Amino acid sequence: MLLLISPAKNLDETSELPTVRATQPGFLAHSEELIDQLKTLAPHDVSALMKLSDKLGTLNYERFQTWSVPFSQENARPAALTFNGDVYQGLDAASFSKTDFTYAQKHLRILSGLYGLLKPLDLIQPYRLEMGTKFENARGKNLYDFWGDAINLSVTQELKKLKSDTVINLASNEYFKAVRAKKLDANIIEPAFKDYKNGEYKMISFYAKKARGLMSAYAIKNQLTTPEQLKAFDSEGYAFNEAMTEGNKWVFTRKL
Repeated sequence: MLLLISPAKNLDETSELPTVRATQPGFLAHSEELIDQLKTLAPHDVSALMKLSDKLGTLNYERFQTWSVPFSQENARPAALTFNGDVYQGLDAASFSKTDFTYAQKHLRILSGLYGLLKPLDLIQPYRLEMGTKFENARGKNLYDFWGDAINLSVTQELKKLKSDTVINLASNEYFKAVRAKKLDANIIEPAFKDYKNGEYKMISFYAKKARGLMSAYAIKNQLTTPEQLKAFDSEGYAFNEAMTEGNKWVFTRKL
């Protein structure tokens, strides 16, 4: 099975790395093409494009301007150890063993507006470019047009390598849309995480995002081989709720 997660806006650019292993992004040439177009934007254009403050717009303008290849461990960091949002708090890649990283490199992929599809140890340079950004580019009117079928084909190839037909979608709708699931010949399982609050189970964004990372870490650290094994996921009090589950929309619940 292949697990898919979203990237994060927040980045960790300074923490000590727990591993010296690193790989190169598979779509780096595509990223370079996109960066060349992003470099034509002025700071205020970046702010307007991504609805950012002037300060953040300038920061990301500077990131685009300084982005350069080739990538090395002197100018880039592994993706799973750089993204620093809620999902990555749950993933906690800094705690991975050598064996964990080996499994993650085969079974976990990170969707990205700039890098397309990343392995956990793929090197990245700092950026912010959400998949839903309506950036008109040489390939179309937005990033979905830019990536076209490339991500879909890559996911298909990864499944073939794993001799599996199952995708565990732990990404947001914004990012999973880039996979073009209707063209994907796969069994797609979509876990949902709900917390009991005010007399009902509901999805609370922060907890749900962290749980996506927790489930990814659970699969990695337990070296899971089948999707059914995910039903035993019990991190931080979550449990599979068969009564609320419908088909491939698996629901996990807990009481806060």
